[in-house]
Amino acid sequence: MKYKLLGKSGLRVSEICLGTMTFGEDWGWGAGKDESRRIFDAFLEAGGNFIDTANGYTNGSSEKMLGEFIQKERERIVLATKYTQALNFGVDPNAGGNQRKNMVQSVEASLKRLNTDYIDLLWMHIWDKLTPIEEVMHSFETLVRAGKVLYIGVSDAPAWWTARANTLAELRGWTQFIGLQIEYSLLERTPERELLPMAKELGLTVTAWSPLAGGVLTGKYLNQSEENKDSRFSSEMMQGYMDDPERGNRIAREIKAVAEETGKSAAQIALAWLRYQENQIIPIIGTRKIAQLEDNLASLEIELGTEHLTRLDEASRIELGFPHDFYESEMVKNFVYAGLADRIERK
Repeated sequence: MKYKLLGKSGLRVSEICLGTMTFGEDWGWGAGKDESRRIFDAFLEAGGNFIDTANGYTNGSSEKMLGEFIQKERERIVLATKYTQALNFGVDPNAGGNQRKNMVQSVEASLKRLNTDYIDLLWMHIWDKLTPIEEVMHSFETLVRAGKVLYIGVSDAPAWWTARANTLAELRGWTQFIGLQIEYSLLERTPERELLPMAKELGLTVTAWSPLAGGVLTGKYLNQSEENKDSRFSSEMMQGYMDDPERGNRIAREIKAVAEETGKSAAQIALAWLRYQENQIIPIIGTRKIAQLEDNLASLEIELGTEHLTRLDEASRIELGFPHDFYESEMVKNFVYAGLADRIERK
């Protein structure tokens, strides 16, 4: 296991992050406590130190399990959790959201469940479209100054909002985001339009959730019979992965073909592809069985050649749209670079 610096910080994290949304069976799926413990121990044994959870994962069971698991290893673990998600519904309008009240209450509750007195990395989980940027960033700064949070990150927010938030924090002398957590995989490449360029410019390390697209990229749904097709993504959480089944199957087939040619698993190929992207990307792997974890970790040993990378890129390519495609037109390049685009060196 190698280690990367997280964003513009000196924090060293493993090149794979262990996601723990699968710790607990409260949502009708996931791993029980004993299997979760084996997964946790195996990850640390492999050299992993970066662990990701959230206040609402499996109704709080994920944090509670981690609170027990980390006690003997707390100092070596970079523990990340999130706030925003509501645990109670229909009663308190402040039970969810980005506002200071929910941030403080969520952090206090997470500290109790995690049985620790500080959080290494606190993510804003989901943009609520309501709370002023100043309130969010100043609230983060208050928690950092209190020693309850060491670093901060942002998850599932627009590029413009994140850029404005970090710029404000820089100007005010407040703590800035060092990480960006987004969905990114061979199936979901739309972050290449705005989010990834923004992360590169601001020096944010990207952590990719669902790097296997809910299992679609492992190819396990390719040969499912017609009568079972409707049940493969029965939960609301999973239905979004196959908005375009034809495209998803095309990508999965190409991954499977590369896997067969290299003697590796499809999951390993899909995870390895992330290492070759321009941004520094750390995949978040979440498993229900230790065998899946071991298979995923083996992706770190895979080297993909130019031919295989090209085939995977072509099978999963998206249209970047305006203004990106506009910039690439010959007419625009001639206007901008005075007809000398191919003779101007770029940094």
